[in-house]
Amino acid sequence: MEPEAVADLIRAGLPGAEVTVTGDGAHFEAVVVSTAFDGLTPIKKQRMVMDTVKPQIASGELHALSIKTLSPTQATD
Repeated sequence: MEPEAVADLIRAGLPGAEVTVTGDGAHFEAVVVSTAFDGLTPIKKQRMVMDTVKPQIASGELHALSIKTLSPTQATD
């Protein structure tokens, strides 16, 4: 799986999010900035992102995803 394909899945699940993904084909790191994260706990933010790639993780297509979630306000700090 390519980093841009992972980013596309996250964008599809979180419309309007700014997504950057890096990785080597099995292990990826994502930085996701979304207004949907406003007021949420860190674990809820992580779950929202993981839900966008759940089928790929379940199938083994995506092995590992490290996530950093930010609201737009946090991203500009």
